[in-house]
Amino acid sequence: MKRTPLIAALALAGVLLAAGGFLAGRQAAHSPAPAQAASGAERKPLYWHDPMVPGPRFDKPGKSPFMDMQLVPVYADDAVEASGVKVSPTVQQNLGLRTAVVKRVDLPASFDAVGTVQFDERLNVAVQTRVAGYVEHLAVRAPMERVRQGQALATVFAPDWLAPQNEWLALQRAGVAPDIVAAARERLRALSIPESLIRQSEAAGTALARFTLSAPVGGVVAELGVRDGMAVSPGMTLFRIAGLETVWAVAEVPEAQATRLARGQPVTAALQADASQTFTGTLQEILPQVNAATRTLQARFAVANPGGRLTPGMLLRLQVVGPSRSRLVVPAEAVIRTGTRAVAIVRKGNGAFEPREVQLGADLGDHLEVLHGLAEGDQVVASGQFLIDSEARLKSVLGAMEAAPSASAAAVAHAATGVVESVAADSITISHGPVPALQWPAMTMDFGKADPKAFMDLKPGDAVRFEFREGGPLDWELVSVHKQTGGQP
Repeated sequence: MKRTPLIAALALAGVLLAAGGFLAGRQAAHSPAPAQAASGAERKPLYWHDPMVPGPRFDKPGKSPFMDMQLVPVYADDAVEASGVKVSPTVQQNLGLRTAVVKRVDLPASFDAVGTVQFDERLNVAVQTRVAGYVEHLAVRAPMERVRQGQALATVFAPDWLAPQNEWLALQRAGVAPDIVAAARERLRALSIPESLIRQSEAAGTALARFTLSAPVGGVVAELGVRDGMAVSPGMTLFRIAGLETVWAVAEVPEAQATRLARGQPVTAALQADASQTFTGTLQEILPQVNAATRTLQARFAVANPGGRLTPGMLLRLQVVGPSRSRLVVPAEAVIRTGTRAVAIVRKGNGAFEPREVQLGADLGDHLEVLHGLAEGDQVVASGQFLIDSEARLKSVLGAMEAAPSASAAAVAHAATGVVESVAADSITISHGPVPALQWPAMTMDFGKADPKAFMDLKPGDAVRFEFREGGPLDWELVSVHKQTGGQP
């Protein structure tokens, strides 16, 4: 006996013992009715098969072409049992079997995430000076300080503005042509001298070089680049102001859920620290970069920030709402996951239980979306399904799913005629004619035997008609061999 069947049998025995009478209930459920036994009516086989190779079916008894054994009949009541596992009501009650109905519900394509608040960089404004000078007075002295639109930020002295202003004022006092005076004034504007400072200089009759930098927008001083007395140069950023009308909430979204997101989807946000404070926003962008370690993408949500209550670093609970669609769902506890596939135990109309492989979709928490394998209204086992699954493996119900490819391959056999040249314990040498299906010419070759005791009545010189298939140590293995009457084939 091989080790694998032995280990499987021992493991199954442990499961059945833990079930507490599971086999006893099953035997009672499958035993023939007294009336049928008393009548002594002969049962009619539906077909014959080889238990070791259960796929192929035969319409009459005989010797198995696969093993050195007789075909076994399968009767009508055996066929019903083979389609599932019978469990008596008493055993079902003792095991606490519980079923659930597969149903179709309308669910929105939504999910929850946690986002971190960041500045909306679209609202950032840089405050610069376009002239060389010195900071005489700094009104805002610390980063992250809130400012209003128009609020004074700093006073700058720009000595380079004195000469062009004096020239303009001198032309005015000299009474030169208005075109020349206007050209001198335009030069002041070209030097980025504020219009308000030009008017003050004209009213005072003297050149002015001190001007005040004001906040162009309201927000927070995210960057402070100067101090009192510092020299400034053209293009130097003195302040960077971040607006607070809206903020970004950046969330890590699993790769599988990111495919369900689209720009513009609405989102409801609540403070992690105070769920009573809620905000609204939209999905602005899914950043085109995947974190290889966590298999997540970053989603950027634009969230309205009335009153500036949200500041960078805060955590928000985000609920992304998508369009609703109909989904076929099953309780998550009713699905057995083996790592390579998912199986649900379905209760059939005749009371039997049948394992069925299913294809799962989205994980909806307590429920799972079913894409294939189940239909609306099916009853699935939600508790105790592992014991039924073990019994089903004993009956090769689940094993038939995995054996389907090998069974179909075993059914592909090729026929030929020839003469036996020699017979060995593990092979038979046959000189055969052409095999068109394989594009073989006539040749002499060795064919393996699945069982050393098979075809023991053959001897050299026998004309035979035989079937063979691919497999075995010699690459080609005999399935059946029949002697031909009348000498050569």
